[in-house]
Amino acid sequence: MTKTMQAVVLPRFGGADTFELREVAAPVVGPRQVRVRVHATAVNPLDYQIRRGDYKDHVPLPAIIGHDISGVVEEVGPGVDEFSIGDEVYYTPEIFGGDGSYAEQHVANVDIVGRKPRNLSHIEAASLTLVGGTVWEALVQRARLSVGETILVHGGAGGVGAIAVQVAKAIGARVIATARAQNHDFVRSLGADDVIDYIADDYVTQVSRLTDGHGVDVVFDTVGGVTLTRSPLTLAAFGRVVSIVDISQPQNLIDAWSKNAAYHFVFTRQNRGKLDALTGLIERGLVKPVIGATFPLARMNEAHELAENGSARALRGKVAIDVAGGA
Repeated sequence: MTKTMQAVVLPRFGGADTFELREVAAPVVGPRQVRVRVHATAVNPLDYQIRRGDYKDHVPLPAIIGHDISGVVEEVGPGVDEFSIGDEVYYTPEIFGGDGSYAEQHVANVDIVGRKPRNLSHIEAASLTLVGGTVWEALVQRARLSVGETILVHGGAGGVGAIAVQVAKAIGARVIATARAQNHDFVRSLGADDVIDYIADDYVTQVSRLTDGHGVDVVFDTVGGVTLTRSPLTLAAFGRVVSIVDISQPQNLIDAWSKNAAYHFVFTRQNRGKLDALTGLIERGLVKPVIGATFPLARMNEAHELAENGSARALRGKVAIDVAGGA
């Protein structure tokens, strides 16, 4: 008899009301894989971009999407000795590589699975897998941010920016962030040394003032568009810009050329090493999850609507999904 599970299915591309809660076949575990009972997941910009059809050539329909998992191992496949039944784990499913996290169960290769931080709930842990891995790759592996350098984080109150501020501070950098005025105290509480109101002030001018005209060593871009184009104006010579926003529209980077700047565009890759490094910071209390709202699996449409349009409502942090109830 085929085992089943509940999952939120995307039958067609469109708005937040497109999702359907369905009973589907449960995944079967293979060699070097684990089957995980999903306790919690979260919503990322990548998720609503996929939902509305931005990557339709990479996502065959119907699809189960989602890119954050925290849960418990229920079955291990042949050749698995890293995990046992009952282990608490967290990870990001393979992007464009099969079913995602909007379901009660998930099967994953052990190489991308990490042990959940002991001091976090499943909801808290699920809010960190994709964003945490992305920030770690962007700041540590790509920008190579180091102690004593200065970084500008665009969107410091958002789901990604809030973690970037904390990781940058843990590294030992001076952190300047942009945020709406009502979020300044919050962003400072995350560790930012200075916060710029990007609506009322020109951040290029303010960065110059805050750095005595020197500029920043690294810019972390979570916005794209004009923000990405103007970011080199804030850089010191030989600075680095790291962006997690796709550049489907051509960018004029002439100002980057004049600064001898290096550009890194990050489409994060899954591996246990990044998660283990992030877990070390979390368990030392240097990085904490920031959750703006939590919904049950059956209300995924509301969760997507809030995540996609939350900046207009000053949403802070991630929108999480309690899959198991009481996670």
